[in-house]
Amino acid sequence: MRHHLPLKAAVALTVLATGLNSHLHEIRTQARAQGERGDGPISTVIIVLATIAGAALIAGTLAVVYGKYNGKLMGR
Repeated sequence: MRHHLPLKAAVALTVLATGLNSHLHEIRTQARAQGERGDGPISTVIIVLATIAGAALIAGTLAVVYGKYNGKLMGR
């Protein structure tokens, strides 16, 4: 079961990236239709990237901890 963890993390990150890409496409489409909204695009990108990096860091940490202690939890 341990070898499935990196695959699950990769799938989760792919789903997250796909959703983000779709959301950014919607934002660009709305921005073209409505004009300038007043929010800074650079700060928005920084916030989104920091969120993704944080999610990846948490998922990676959980995968490492799970892998390390899985045998101990199962009584091996």
